[in-house]
Amino acid sequence: MSRHHLHSTGRPAITAGLPAGAAGPPDGDAGTPFLDLLARDAPAEAYEQPVLLARAEGRPADRIAALERAKLLALRVRAELEGRRRREAELSALFETAHDLAGLRDVDAVLQAIVQRARSLLGTDVAYLSLNDPARGDTYMRVTEGSVAARFQQLRLGMGEGLGGLVAQTARPYVTDDYFKDDRLRHTLTIDTGVRDEGLVAILGVPLMLGPHVIGVLFAADRRARVFEREQIALLGSFAALAAAAIDTANLLTETRSALADLERANEIIRDRSAVIERASDVHDRLAELVLRGGGVHDVAAAVSQVLAGTVEFTETGDAPAGAVEASRVEGHAVPHGADWIAAVAAGGELLGALVLRGHPGLDPVDQRTFERAAMVTSLLLLARRSAADAEQRVRGELLDDLLDARDRDPRLLRDRASRLHADLDAVHVVLAACLGEPAADAEHEAAARRRLGAAASHLAATRHGLAAARDGGTVLLLPLGPGDTATDVARRTARHLGTAVHEPVTVGASAPVADLLARPEAVAAAYAEGRRCLDALRLLGRCGDGAAAEDFGFLGLLLAGERDVTGFVERTIGPVAAYDERRGTQLLRTLDAYFACGMSPARTKDDLHVHVNTVAQRLDRVARLLGDDWQEPARALEIQLALRLYRLAAPARH
Repeated sequence: MSRHHLHSTGRPAITAGLPAGAAGPPDGDAGTPFLDLLARDAPAEAYEQPVLLARAEGRPADRIAALERAKLLALRVRAELEGRRRREAELSALFETAHDLAGLRDVDAVLQAIVQRARSLLGTDVAYLSLNDPARGDTYMRVTEGSVAARFQQLRLGMGEGLGGLVAQTARPYVTDDYFKDDRLRHTLTIDTGVRDEGLVAILGVPLMLGPHVIGVLFAADRRARVFEREQIALLGSFAALAAAAIDTANLLTETRSALADLERANEIIRDRSAVIERASDVHDRLAELVLRGGGVHDVAAAVSQVLAGTVEFTETGDAPAGAVEASRVEGHAVPHGADWIAAVAAGGELLGALVLRGHPGLDPVDQRTFERAAMVTSLLLLARRSAADAEQRVRGELLDDLLDARDRDPRLLRDRASRLHADLDAVHVVLAACLGEPAADAEHEAAARRRLGAAASHLAATRHGLAAARDGGTVLLLPLGPGDTATDVARRTARHLGTAVHEPVTVGASAPVADLLARPEAVAAAYAEGRRCLDALRLLGRCGDGAAAEDFGFLGLLLAGERDVTGFVERTIGPVAAYDERRGTQLLRTLDAYFACGMSPARTKDDLHVHVNTVAQRLDRVARLLGDDWQEPARALEIQLALRLYRLAAPARH
């Protein structure tokens, strides 16, 4: 909104949603009351008040419509802010828990903190954690938060009984909207009585895993019917992984203390083991520091290499020995492989890579656990990096979708969103439409290739300060045009880059350069349509894996381009001949006209021009030197004839 709108007076003010006594905005400023509501973090229902007040005061219909639009925009902004605050709170809680784990002294305190944070972030009435009892073959309550029933806090569940017993038995998350109406669960009188005493209705349980073994279950529950979203299940699963790590670390500390007690009985054993314990403590501190300062996987490998006096490398899944990696993933421990050790880097059943320890064939149990802990920290860092990349990819895609579809968006808001992504919408851009070269016979393979294409396009957009989004079975990119670059250069470079990243041919069609994106809301959509036409033309011409813009298709480009650049086509086709005529006062263009009109016969052309046949031959030789020896090939000849006609049509305008 303009400064004039912000400071104009003399109209009745809208005061709904504003602090008592505060003057409302003028009629033309529909967004001000909602900005105030956003600033005060008002509840969603408060956003109806400005509209209701305007209707009550009998404001004009266009004023009410403007308020309605501003309300919807403000509610979307509010939802986006709430989502970001929620994601920030979730990541903060996970890192705080990782920090607690790094400085673990009291496992009960860490487990209590995990349960408290899980309950707070999921907004449930109760959260609790149970552990398996291998001796008795059941699972028992270890930590509760929000529970009020003593019988519930003392429950023990047999394997397969109730929701928790089912999770402990199957090692899979389970969720029920209404516990007592869920026929999938094996109900028992003891369990149902305890759940009824607590008043629970909706329950979510996720397993605590150490390698392939379930050691307990982490729960979140409500005293009313509720549907748990996939993100909430994943979040509780992350807390469960940290809880399992806390228990495992506590077990490690217990083992270490026991070893120290034994070592005190013999000085020589103390000297032998002290270096091992020192290394374990060193790597523990180093890994904790790496997590806190946001280090990467290669930093973890370097730190563990120093502690274990060997060479530790992180490798992608396909670059490590498949059998050893799978054995490590299944067992949950590092495994020997020849003179090396392999530790799978996995999270939630997904294999992310592996750590390889070289030059250390004899690995004692403490060093082995240190190596395994490094693999766990590496998986956490990779998941955090993926989450951040996914969030940025989603934000970039949403902004590009808005530029393509929502043409009534506020330019200032779009510019501000772009600047936060380091994108400059005031620069000249090219819109690119990209898709895989050939459809795959295997639908699953094609879906995976499309995911790789989307990820590669998002990474390219981020590094080039542009935007990318999935659309029409492929990807659309908005990239700035560099100095000296053409749309064709950008298209071909992008096709090569994406094809290398995806390991399959990627075809890219480009629009002509687009300027003033924010001043012309329809420009991005029109440019995307032009890029799609170029993409379709490439595929029809059998040029899969290539990149091109409309200017690369000759006269066909006139049909593909969003704006018919006739002058550019004529200049590219016969410009050298026209310039030669103009400089030398020759009649090469007239000779070309007559030559084509006479069926490309020099003899008939000389009669039409009333010159000697040698003169015709000399002029045509000059044309060949200016346009290239292939100028009489059918495709080139057709373009030249079209350019000559367009040149003649434009002649009156030139004179």
